[in-house]
Amino acid sequence: MKAVVCTAYGPPEVLQVRELPKPTPRAGEVLVRIHATTVHVGDVRIRSFSVPRAQWIFARLFLGIFKPRKSVLGMELAGEIAEVGSGVTGFEEGDPVFGFTGFGFGAYAEYICLPAEGGGAKGGFLAHKPAALSYGEAAPIAGGGITALLILRLADIQPGHRVLIYGASGSVGTYAVQIAKSQGAEVTAVCSTRNLDLVRSLGADNVLDYTKEDFTESGETYDVVFDAVDKFPPSRSKTALKPSGVYLNAVASSDGLKIETKDLLFLKELVEAGELKTVVDRCFSLDQIAEGHRYVEKGHKVGNVIITVSAATSESELEELSPAAEESND
Repeated sequence: MKAVVCTAYGPPEVLQVRELPKPTPRAGEVLVRIHATTVHVGDVRIRSFSVPRAQWIFARLFLGIFKPRKSVLGMELAGEIAEVGSGVTGFEEGDPVFGFTGFGFGAYAEYICLPAEGGGAKGGFLAHKPAALSYGEAAPIAGGGITALLILRLADIQPGHRVLIYGASGSVGTYAVQIAKSQGAEVTAVCSTRNLDLVRSLGADNVLDYTKEDFTESGETYDVVFDAVDKFPPSRSKTALKPSGVYLNAVASSDGLKIETKDLLFLKELVEAGELKTVVDRCFSLDQIAEGHRYVEKGHKVGNVIITVSAATSESELEELSPAAEESND
């Protein structure tokens, strides 16, 4: 099978397309033919080894000394069941699915084996794909969507709560805006000038342009402040909280979160209810993986960057469906 191998830590060019053996599902596993994956910020950080100096030794031991221990990166995927291992009852050959690989990675390939029942963050999990979404639109939900959902749950959002989301046009941010709205919150979205209309289209009640105004200086206070991109000083964010308010951060608040298949099913229900959609910025083929990483590394992507692994998800299809397709050129 065709796969992308990370040959060393370094620039996007360390990603090389190679032929690898096609895996065979063991008992309790399914073989997924991957149609679409993503350039997740986690993949970019691992490939480039972008970690704080204080964490350098631990990260090398965990990820690999000279190159990633898991040479095939990729965490989010959508595809169809190609083969079912013994003992599997929840999936059949041909079922469209979407899911998350966990820290086993491996989605930058034409095939991957995953546990049918869900093995959490380390073993990955799958669910049947929402029929209304293309493979490319479904893939990021299992990463960015799950992250937004689990972190927002920490705040126990109630109808009428005022929620501010900083970095609302990114992968986690676009999902967070929609999830908070589905919970009855009044959402204020903070992003750059070019993405104001986009976040409004996702349901934001108020929008702030961070290039022109500082939300901490407006005098407004919120029940929840969620930094979805980990780029605003926490000490300043907390000044905009009500006395009982909750501060959330895409990185710090994600530690220790337990991911379960039921969370993916919950997001699937939101999609089917018309309350959640995926914003797609750009699409690249598997052969263009280095170019996709280079684009994400610039830090200006809107929503998600998709990697098409098969012809089942075409770039033209995603561009037609994506509200961000014409806004991602800077």
